[in-house]
Amino acid sequence: MLLLVAMWGVQFADAILPGSFTGFGLRSWDVSGLGGIVLGPLLHANWQHLIANSVPFLVLGCLVAVEGARRFWAVTAIVAVVGGLGTWIVNAPGTLTVGASGLVFGYFGYVVMRVFAGGVAHRILYAVIAVVVVALYGGSMIAGVFGVAEGISWQGHLFGAVGGGSPR
Repeated sequence: MLLLVAMWGVQFADAILPGSFTGFGLRSWDVSGLGGIVLGPLLHANWQHLIANSVPFLVLGCLVAVEGARRFWAVTAIVAVVGGLGTWIVNAPGTLTVGASGLVFGYFGYVVMRVFAGGVAHRILYAVIAVVVVALYGGSMIAGVFGVAEGISWQGHLFGAVGGGSPR
């Protein structure tokens, strides 16, 4: 996945170049921070943050991408905008948010909601996929919205999932 490669490349560049790229993330209630809707998912606070996002991003992103590149990029754009704007509005003013977990939660929401779209065979296939995805990631998704630790954006998680659940 091109986005995952970009995330790793950005993190590597951030590690070897002076300064930090994280300041380009989404800064709530600051109009100049709205560029973080696009840049924020590529930026991570540290290697552990990137590593934690990488596997679920790859698995869930591939489940979205199986429906084609056009669908993948449309879902990604909707999740980024809905997730970013929701986070920008609900977070405390000046809060900086970075990371791909909003996209991860969005892809999760999209895959689960695909059960309600398409013909019977499509719905059955996506019901099976949704059960597996919920079994693998459901607990983490619930904990990511309701049981997050300090410094983790439940807002990004929640609004990412909302964005992912919207396109059918």
